[in-house]
Amino acid sequence: MYHALVCCRAGMGSSMMLKIKADQVIKENGYPILTRPGNLKALKAFTGDLLITMNDLVDEAEGDGIYAVGVDDILDVRQIKEGLEAFLASKGWEPSEATEHAE
Repeated sequence: MYHALVCCRAGMGSSMMLKIKADQVIKENGYPILTRPGNLKALKAFTGDLLITMNDLVDEAEGDGIYAVGVDDILDVRQIKEGLEAFLASKGWEPSEATEHAE
């Protein structure tokens, strides 16, 4: 199971909206990812695998050596799905595994 921090700059409403949409994509596709919400300050102590955030924050996260999925629109499930699939592919996980594990 991979662990993801879903964050925005302040960790308020937009990170929770993005988390809800990311969790929707994760559940629908059976991805082995657990999410938790946070903000950029939480990133400093985060020891997980993935950051899901807005595109304007990706550079800050990648500077810390963490894989980051950036989105332009927190409601764009297509963009979230593409980003999560790219992350999983970088770990050697095949999209066909999602259908085997989906509920």
